[in-house]
Formats: sequence, structure tokens, C-alpha cells
Amino acid sequence: MAVYKKSYRPYEGAYTAAWRRWLAIPRYALEDLRRSRFLNIFYIASFGYPLIAAIVIYLEHNVVALEALRAERVAAIVSIDAGFFMSFLGWQSMLALFLAAFIGPGLVSPDLANGALPLYLARPFSRAEYVAGKASVLVLLMSLMTWVPGLLLFAYEAYLEGRLWSLSHTRIAAGLFFGAWIWIVWLTLLALALSAWVKWKPAAGALLFGVFFVAAGFGEAINRVEDTRWGLLLSAPNVVGTLWEWLFEGAHPTANGGVFFRVDQSAAIPVWMCSAALAAACLMCLYMLGRKIRGAEVAK
Repeated sequence: MAVYKKSYRPYEGAYTAAWRRWLAIPRYALEDLRRSRFLNIFYIASFGYPLIAAIVIYLEHNVVALEALRAERVAAIVSIDAGFFMSFLGWQSMLALFLAAFIGPGLVSPDLANGALPLYLARPFSRAEYVAGKASVLVLLMSLMTWVPGLLLFAYEAYLEGRLWSLSHTRIAAGLFFGAWIWIVWLTLLALALSAWVKWKPAAGALLFGVFFVAAGFGEAINRVEDTRWGLLLSAPNVVGTLWEWLFEGAHPTANGGVFFRVDQSAAIPVWMCSAALAAACLMCLYMLGRKIRGAEVAK
């Protein structure tokens, strides 16, 4: 406006606290996702397995209901133990992979393709806060699918069994929480890194599945050709499943991982090696994000 009119007035309202300004990023991102009917249906359907698991826990402790349904034999087969909760976590984690493949490619790539990243970073956002804002969308949605209902199921089983059961099975609760976070952190970083480097959304989503399935097949081929077992480090299901086994049952597991995260017991990989491989993958994703998330791009 013209200066001579002297009608300019500075902003006199309340300022948002600096520590929570980055929350504007996930707020608008979640608002956009809420408009997707397919995503809403898929997300609601993802809670079907936790509901079934809760019904199984209830029937396990209700003799009258078992007799009415004539399900005594089924109840004898199903046992509420570490394997039960590990299978729950494995199923929900696979659904989280589909969710990340659908949402992840659209978080960063539009900002890079349309040159909007300098506008973000010109505001009081750092690069770390920008990444945290985008990552929090996936972290929130996947948490509500994995460890949150898992701990609710654990609390329900502890309520029906009693305090002694909960005290003797605290490792299961810890396994649900930390096991889910291992998968969530790695999957979130991978989805954001692929979204930053691959601007075509379908290709980025396909690459996410490729890392999960194709890399596992490539690692198995290395094992057969080289007569070794270290190719399993390329298999995300095997690496994550190994860490879950240790979290849920310790050094001498009785289960072989969760659904879709089975572990080859004949060629087991040490837990410390799986941890190192997963940490290296996360650092690689952070490096990829650091190369792309910049306020200005210099073209040589």
C-alpha cells in the first residue's frame, strides 16, 4: 500500500509460542487427509483386528459364552501370550505399511515440486521442525493403529487375569510399545525420504513396498548364491521380527515373530546386528532428507 496514506498498522494480536509453531504443519496436513473417503474407510477398517482380539480375550475368560458358542476347542487352541500380542502387532504394522504408502508420498513431494519449501522455511520453522511436522502425521496415525490398541488389549487382559498376571508379563507391554516405535520410526523416515526424492506419488508408494518385499527377496538370493545368512539384513521383516522376538521374550524366544514378520530360526541374525542395520537405514533416510530439505536449491 502507499506509504503516504499511513494506514499500515503492525500486528497487535497474540503470538503463537515458538515451541509449538511447527504444529501448524500437521494440523493442515491432517485436515487434508480427513477429506479422503478411501482413507477414512481404510483407517476405520484397520481397527477390526483389535476388536476381534478384544472379543477373543473376553471369550477366553467367559465360560458361559464359550459354551453358548460351542467354542471350547477354539479357546483351548488360542492362548493369550507373547505370540498372541506379537501377531497382533505384526498384522497392525502391515496395515501401517499400507497407510504410509498411501499418505507418505504426498507429504513432502508436493512442496518440492511446487517450490513451496522456501516459503515454509522463510517462516519461523527450522528444517528439523519442518521434518518433525510432516513426520508427526504418520507417527500419530500409525501409533493409533499399533501400540495404543495393543496396550489397551494388554490392560484388558490384565484386568481379567489380575494384578499378578500383569506384573509377570510386563515384558509384553514393553515389547508392544518399543516394538511398535521401532517400526513407526523406520517406516516414517523411509516414507519421507522417498517422498523427497521421488516426486511421482505412485512411484514413491511402490518403492516403499519394494523396500519391504523386493529387498527381502534380494537378500534371500544373496544367501543362496554366497551360502551365507547375512543377506537377511536386507529383509525388513526379518530384522524387525528379530528385534520383536528379543523385546517380547528375551534371548530365548519360543515364537518366530509376528504375522508378516516371521524369523528364519535356522539362520538367525544377532540382535545387535539387526539393531545396527536398522540404525544405519534410519541414518541414511535422514541424510537423504537433509540433502533435499533446503531453503534454496543450487543448480550447477
